[in-house]
Amino acid sequence: MATKKRDYYEVLGVERNVADEEIKRAYRKLAVKFHPDKNPEDPHAEEKFKELGEAYDVLMDPDKRAAYDRFGHAAFAHGGAGFGGGFHDPFDIFREVFGQGGFGGGIFETFFGGAGPRTEDPQHGSDLRYDMQIKLEEAAFGAEKEIEIEKLDTCDKCHGSGAEPGSRTVSCPTCGGRGQVISSRGFFHISQTCPRCRGAGKIIEKPCRHCHGDGRVEKLSRVKLKIPPGIRESSRLRSAHNGEAGIRGGPPGDLYVVIHIKEHKIFQRDADNLYCEVPIPFSIAALGGDVDVPTLEGKAYLKVPAGTQSGQMFKLRGKGIMNMNGRDRGDLLARLIVEVPSRLNAEQRRKLEEFAELCGEENTPLRKSFFERAKEFFQ
Repeated sequence: MATKKRDYYEVLGVERNVADEEIKRAYRKLAVKFHPDKNPEDPHAEEKFKELGEAYDVLMDPDKRAAYDRFGHAAFAHGGAGFGGGFHDPFDIFREVFGQGGFGGGIFETFFGGAGPRTEDPQHGSDLRYDMQIKLEEAAFGAEKEIEIEKLDTCDKCHGSGAEPGSRTVSCPTCGGRGQVISSRGFFHISQTCPRCRGAGKIIEKPCRHCHGDGRVEKLSRVKLKIPPGIRESSRLRSAHNGEAGIRGGPPGDLYVVIHIKEHKIFQRDADNLYCEVPIPFSIAALGGDVDVPTLEGKAYLKVPAGTQSGQMFKLRGKGIMNMNGRDRGDLLARLIVEVPSRLNAEQRRKLEEFAELCGEENTPLRKSFFERAKEFFQ
C-alpha cells in the first residue's frame, strides 16, 4: 500500500502564498537539519531529506507550482497535467542551493563541523560547580566558609603561556596555519578542527614541560566564601574568577557554589518562617502557664492560656529567619503537643479518677460537639 504524500507546503513549513525567497530559506534550514551525513544514526533522515528536495523542486518551479496548487500530487502522476513522475536528485538540489550560496571551501564547511572562528586568542576557562552543605543556623545568620577544590590553575612555570622560556610560536605544520584539515568523502569535503593546533593555526615551538603547553595544571585551591544571612536551599553563589584557568593565559571562569541546608533536629523551615513542636504537660494545658520554647538564638518564653488544646499553634513574631533583603524577618510557629501521662502510680491514678468524676460535659465541649454530630452513626 503506497504511503500518502504530505502537502509540499507542510513539508517545508510555509504558507501557500509564500514568496520564493521564503521557500528557499525554509529549505536551506531543513535540508541542513535532515541531511543523511549529519544524521548517520537516524534511519528516517534520508527519507525526510528526499521529501524536502521534492517539495523544493516543485514549489520553486513556477509551472510545477501552479499545477500543484490546482491538482495537488495528481499533477505529477504519469500523464497528469503534462508532467512526468520524476524529480531532480535531492543531493543535486542540495549542491545547487548551497554551492551557489557563497560559502566556499566545500558544502559542509559551515554546517558540518567546518571552519568556524579561529582560536588563536587565549581561551576562556570553564565555570565550575561546587555543592556545599551548611547548617540551618549558618543559613539564618550567615557565615564565612573556606572550601578546597581540585581544579586546573595557571601553570607557575610558564605563567599560563604554555611555552618554555625563549620559545616562539610557529605555523602548525599539520594544517599549514589554517586551523582546519579537510578530508574528502565522495563528492563531500569535510572540514574539521586541526587535532594538533586545536584550530589555532599555530603551535608552540617548545611547549612548557610542566603543563605540556596547556598553560594549566591541576592544583588544590582554597576559596573563601561569604554566606549571606537568609540564604535558601539550592541558592547559587558566584565566586568570580575562581573557576578553571583559561588555556594559554586566557581569563579564568567562575565558581558557582550551590547551597544545600542540612536537616535540623528541631526546626523545619518554610521560606523565612520556622516551625517546631513543643510538648507541654497536661496540667499546663489545662491550667495555663509559661513554657520554654527554643529559638535559633536561644530560649524564649511562651504564655500558654488555660484550656489549650493539643496541636494548637502559637506564633513568636520575628523569631524566624532574616529575609535576604535584610529588612524583614520571619516568625517562629510553635505547635504545642499535650503530653498525656503514660505511667501513673496508685496515688496519681486515684486523684485523676476523682478529677474525672468532677468533670462534666461543660469541661469537654469538643467531645460533646463531636458526639452530637456523630449521633446517627451510633444508632
